[in-house]
Amino acid sequence: MGSLQLWLAVLGGVVLAGFVAHGAWQTRRAAALEKPADPPPLDDDERTRPAALDEVREPVFDLPTGEPGTDAAAAAADSTAPAAPVVPAKPRMAAPRIDALIDAITPLSLEQPISGDFALAHFPATRRAGSKPVLIEGLHAERGEWETPVPGQLYRELQAAVQLANRHGALNEIEYSEFVQKIQAFADALSATPDFPDMLEVVGRARELDTFAGGHDAQLAMRLRAQRNPWPLAAVQQHAQRHGFIPGSTPGRLVLPSNEDGAPPMLSIQFDSQVALDDESKQARIAEFVLAFDVPQTPAQDDPYSAWCAAGRALALGLDALVSDDNGQPLHDDAFTTIGLELAQLYEQLAQRDLAAGSPVARRLFS
Repeated sequence: MGSLQLWLAVLGGVVLAGFVAHGAWQTRRAAALEKPADPPPLDDDERTRPAALDEVREPVFDLPTGEPGTDAAAAAADSTAPAAPVVPAKPRMAAPRIDALIDAITPLSLEQPISGDFALAHFPATRRAGSKPVLIEGLHAERGEWETPVPGQLYRELQAAVQLANRHGALNEIEYSEFVQKIQAFADALSATPDFPDMLEVVGRARELDTFAGGHDAQLAMRLRAQRNPWPLAAVQQHAQRHGFIPGSTPGRLVLPSNEDGAPPMLSIQFDSQVALDDESKQARIAEFVLAFDVPQTPAQDDPYSAWCAAGRALALGLDALVSDDNGQPLHDDAFTTIGLELAQLYEQLAQRDLAAGSPVARRLFS
């Protein structure tokens, strides 16, 4: 297959096969993507490109990369040498906040303002009810803003909330009862009065939100398979690292970091974790891996779709890989326009529900 045909296959059919509502929502799939870890240093063997790939011309894809720094000695000798560019820090992902869109909120009336220290001393030992996160916020006595209580500050009101749904499913009666018990004990310790919403109303909202989320949860996935012999694991890692991927926090995973510090990765590469854990990893080989993109977790304005397509093209050409859908079926190039429209519609539907892809509330719901 020529490079143009391969590119069309990656851009077209790959997304047709990959753009599906993630079935694990219905099977209470695993939780959110992990925060990427710092890459470990490469040893001498990993720094050496395998001989079998030396003749392959490595393509690159258009993502921002840093420029090499100016040699210090040369800069000292030439006073006119330009200063090293200042790389702006990534914006930090916002901390979770209570939101009526996806939370059941319980106001806690206080007899008098309390300190953050006092509130924190009586927080529940675990801030979960079953599989659902529990959040507690205080209304700052001076600023009049809701925030997670911090030491040394005064709060004139408190509120607690339990999340209505996530990728484990809708909040149920047992989980809501556990939330009520935890917050009642917390309120008693503070001499506060909680106003819990009706259980039937909360559970009904949770099921409706879960139904919406299940119909708007999507991932894109392409499977890249070796055409001839399995690749050395080190070769795959080196190709991926040239395009910005770094080791994830679990074996068998490489991630392309988000534009936000602390946010879920933009893309991920997944392969057999047993190979990654092999004691003889320098000899380890893999025959295929999956390049994935979690739609609700990544802001549309970051253009993760283009990055996903370009990364797939670069890796497929660089590793001489066959591209297929998640069932191993060859792909065709006649669905790119259709899938692009479907992706745009999904983004629009999420935004209309105030759950724009990559927003803090969407990341909480689709986790």
